[in-house]
Amino acid sequence: MLRVLMFLVPLALSVYAFIDCISTKDADIRHMPKPLWAILVLLFPLVGSISWIIAGKKRQPAGSAPWQGGGRRQWVAPDDNPEFLKSLGKDGEEDQDGKGDKDDEDRSGGRRDEP
Repeated sequence: MLRVLMFLVPLALSVYAFIDCISTKDADIRHMPKPLWAILVLLFPLVGSISWIIAGKKRQPAGSAPWQGGGRRQWVAPDDNPEFLKSLGKDGEEDQDGKGDKDDEDRSGGRRDEP
């Protein structure tokens, strides 16, 4: 079992580091260009992976959110999202206009007899 772990842990670390390296934006990479980091991680899996994790990427300080300071926007729950709530109002208006869906037929117990 220990032999398997000695093989799988460095492999998982190098796969993680390589994927993290190629998916990182060029502006967030430090010290070397992205292709050199990728080659380093592939040629020297253990040393390259550890050095990528420690020194290769600009990291966020612990406790800081990536959307603060002009970064990405914070995810908003649907009930707090005004655009989503407006879209619910539009759906309700369409049902009142007679453009109901198929579920109206099922709730009445079958087909409606319309004049």
